[in-house]
Amino acid sequence: MPVGSVSTSQSSSQPDEMALPDDEPEAGPSRVTSILTRRSSSSTTCSRKGKERALVDASEAPVEDRSSDEGGSDSDDDHEDDEEATGEDEEDHQKLSNGVTPKGNHLGDEVSNGQDSEAEDDDDDGGDEKEEEEDDDDDDDDDDEPALKYSRLKGRIPEILGKDTASTIAVSPRVIALGTHNGMVHVLTYEGAKVNSFRPHAASVTCLKMDEDNDFVATTSVEGRAVIHSLTSTESYAFDYKRPMRAIALEPGFAKKNTRAFVCGGLAGNLIMQEKGWLGYKEQIIHSGEGPIWAIEWRGNLIAWANDLGVKIYDTTTSQRIGYIDRGDHAPRAEIFKCNLQWKDDHTLIIGWADHIKIVRIRNRAKSQTTSGLPPLTVEMTAIYQVDCMISGLAQYNSSYVVLAYIAPDTYENEATDNPEEQRRKAANRPELRLIEKGEEVNADALSLANYHMYRCNDYSLVKSQRENEDVFFVISPSDVVVVRPRDELDHIDWLVERERYSEALESAEELRKRHGNALDVRSIGLKYMNHLLAQDHFEQTASLAPKVLGQDTDLWEKWIYTFVQHHRLPVIIPFIPTKDPQLGKPVYEMVFGHLLVNDRAELLKTITSWPTDIYDLNTVMGAVQGELQASKDDPILLECLAELHLINRQPAKALPYFLRLRRPHVFDLIREHNLFTAVQDQALLLVQFDQEREVQENTEEVKGDKSKHGAAIELLVDHTHSIPIDRVVQQLEEKPKYLYMYLDALFTKDPQFCLPYSDRMVELYARYDLARLMPFLRASNYYDLEKAYEICKERDLVTEQVFLLGRMGNNKKALMLIIERLGDVQRAIDFAKEQSDEDLWEDLLTYSETRPSFIRALLEHVGAEINPIRLISRIKNGLEIPGLKEGVVRVLTGMNLQVSLLEGCQHILNGDCSNLAMELQAAQVGSTRCSPSSECAICHASLFLPSTKYPTSTLVLLYLCHHLIHAECALPEDVELPLRQENLNVTYLLDDRNRRKTGGKNWKARAIGGKLGYAAAVRVRVGRCPLCEKGGSSGAGGVKLG
Repeated sequence: MPVGSVSTSQSSSQPDEMALPDDEPEAGPSRVTSILTRRSSSSTTCSRKGKERALVDASEAPVEDRSSDEGGSDSDDDHEDDEEATGEDEEDHQKLSNGVTPKGNHLGDEVSNGQDSEAEDDDDDGGDEKEEEEDDDDDDDDDDEPALKYSRLKGRIPEILGKDTASTIAVSPRVIALGTHNGMVHVLTYEGAKVNSFRPHAASVTCLKMDEDNDFVATTSVEGRAVIHSLTSTESYAFDYKRPMRAIALEPGFAKKNTRAFVCGGLAGNLIMQEKGWLGYKEQIIHSGEGPIWAIEWRGNLIAWANDLGVKIYDTTTSQRIGYIDRGDHAPRAEIFKCNLQWKDDHTLIIGWADHIKIVRIRNRAKSQTTSGLPPLTVEMTAIYQVDCMISGLAQYNSSYVVLAYIAPDTYENEATDNPEEQRRKAANRPELRLIEKGEEVNADALSLANYHMYRCNDYSLVKSQRENEDVFFVISPSDVVVVRPRDELDHIDWLVERERYSEALESAEELRKRHGNALDVRSIGLKYMNHLLAQDHFEQTASLAPKVLGQDTDLWEKWIYTFVQHHRLPVIIPFIPTKDPQLGKPVYEMVFGHLLVNDRAELLKTITSWPTDIYDLNTVMGAVQGELQASKDDPILLECLAELHLINRQPAKALPYFLRLRRPHVFDLIREHNLFTAVQDQALLLVQFDQEREVQENTEEVKGDKSKHGAAIELLVDHTHSIPIDRVVQQLEEKPKYLYMYLDALFTKDPQFCLPYSDRMVELYARYDLARLMPFLRASNYYDLEKAYEICKERDLVTEQVFLLGRMGNNKKALMLIIERLGDVQRAIDFAKEQSDEDLWEDLLTYSETRPSFIRALLEHVGAEINPIRLISRIKNGLEIPGLKEGVVRVLTGMNLQVSLLEGCQHILNGDCSNLAMELQAAQVGSTRCSPSSECAICHASLFLPSTKYPTSTLVLLYLCHHLIHAECALPEDVELPLRQENLNVTYLLDDRNRRKTGGKNWKARAIGGKLGYAAAVRVRVGRCPLCEKGGSSGAGGVKLG
């Protein structure tokens, strides 16, 4: 059969001793070096812990089918006393302890190293190195967190084991059954409370099993009896086999089946199945003749049992043995080390016997082989582990195995000695609980059970809880019942705290609190961590932990702050001191201010601006700062501190002088925010100077955040002219003309009316500081003195501005001469002449150009409506050479020709359009439309002339020139009503009878026609154009006729 390859890596850690004193419910791993970790001078084992061997050659542990399961050895009567051990047994045991492994083991190098002990003993240096390695292993072991935790089962257990000793244990989903050497069976809850007790035997109970329904308890005893007892009824069965019985197993679903079948066996060597029928129980011997039956497990239709030769599996469906697993050539005697059988599932059997763990898989045999009479099932070995201990118990834990390890005590080399001391049996070692995962040992704990030195391998048992989703194990010895649980997050946190790994413990505790609330006291862990850091002078880390650990506990905060004061490390914790939730006492905060005032003024300023004012006495702090300021001779930091305190005390006017002295940029925001304009109306020059100095220092044209191009001070003065009078500012800035220019320019930009009294001054300032703004100002303002402005421009030789001012004063000829003579710009001269619209100016320009060919050429290029080309060409003297004259004349002629063509084209188009529109109008006015009483409205489709639902009476009908007939109401826009109709003509005739006699009967007709025309005009105004034609975009929606 194939054998799975399993890792043989070794664990370097030593087993932990699990001390379990009687007066304490739980005990953690002890770091005292166990006797199990020491090497005997006569032992050659490589290590008694941490080794696992994987046998890759299946021939050393054969798995055979039923065909090879014949011819077993006869049973011996010597098996009746399984507590005795011969010298041969001890010799076999010693060989196992010395690391003898079967052939084919890949750990041959390790074994040979162990056998060369003499060479190692001779090499002192090698021995020293080995001791150093063991010390390192012990140190590493301190850093390895145990995977399991232990506690003694309380309740009635101490009382029971105080009078008796435990021999076996079984568990069900609800209760625990404990068998004793006095023949008693105690049924207990998982917490140790007593449920039931009965005595089915007069001697030691050797095996105990419970069914899945918590109803029946099956027991066997060395007295030779097997008993099945019901916990819920009076049903009970007893069988006497006259020989010591070692094992029993109930069929699955025992309580629900009428057959009440079970299997048992003992030293007689018979595997007996008892099955209930109509006439009582029927006995059937399934197997015999291969020595005592040591263990039985029944799952599904498969029964596994162990005898002297090995483990066999029986299929109840076919009543056939399907295979067996040999114990091996060097296996110790079966009665010395018990066999542990456990079904992992319906097809996987785990065997733990002596120092081997074997995994067996039950598979279906190929159909081609079943035809030859072989069983339909076969067994296959999937893995074999060899460990460096004897297995007292075995259980499955997720994907790992929990092994209760028994390490046999060392023996003397001279076993034939007559010395009584050497003949005395040595004390047993502590049992170990090991966790094996993926072929490697990941955890090992030595258990300090009561009287462990008196017990042997078969005295211990290990069972797993049958509760759903619960990984709990029970370890029993004759004097103890220990509950083993996986360590949870709380245990992990406690372990970290014990090893002073507080940072990890605190992080884990916080994560646990997020998931499960405040059940865990995280603060106690944090306080331990802080004390630990403080003892190591790690003040920064301690202070950083304070907000997280101390929380809102005011007393703890004050205690720790004074602790830092005692260590002269108050500045370290100041950034973490809370000011709200919790709020500490005022003396604490004032103590902090006093310390910072003397030792760290920069931090004092930061603290003043960040802390709220209601947590300390403001006047006390201000007095202290004022006193220190007087002694320090205007320290800048203290000045700012005092200014900030005045602001906090709602005294911005007192704070303003300090900020001005400090040249703080936010002083302008302060003035705006607190409306301090009246306080600075006499300090305009100081504000502007400070602002300009700040801009120079920052090397920028515009301070970030300023809206004015002249700075924040100018903007402040301009925006608040109602509080800071303009006259007062102008008077202060007169001594600094540039600042005055900046102020007046900003003021003019905001509202030119403010600058009217200072217009002449502004001309001078613009001419001096901002020429680009001078011309726009001259054009925009009418309130400056033209003569003064002209003199200023003339003094600074500003020709363009002089031309403008001369033009404004009416001296156009002089202005034109300046353009021609100083600027020499023909285009500018022409533009000036156009702008002035002066015929004399044009004459002067033409006269001046008679002797200057370049001017003539330029004038030819710009002739138009202002200059008659004939007038210009006629002034050209004969013989005057003008460059480009021909091109200029051609351009003039071309331009004139183009103008004539455009005029003629426009006239032709105008005539055609007028003719077409006249014909269209005439056709529409003389045309007619045919209609009948059944004609419908083009919009509402109701009858035009006959009464309808919409118009029960006659209504006004409109006839558009586009020939659309529409009700007047349909054509009216919303919220517009028709005018009232004219009165009846007959009534008009009668009313006008008196006038008719005088006029001869003509006025009433004229009156009737005039009324019609007036009414038609009123309707036409209200209805507008034809709505249908307007929607369709037609141009024939113009006129309307009344119907």
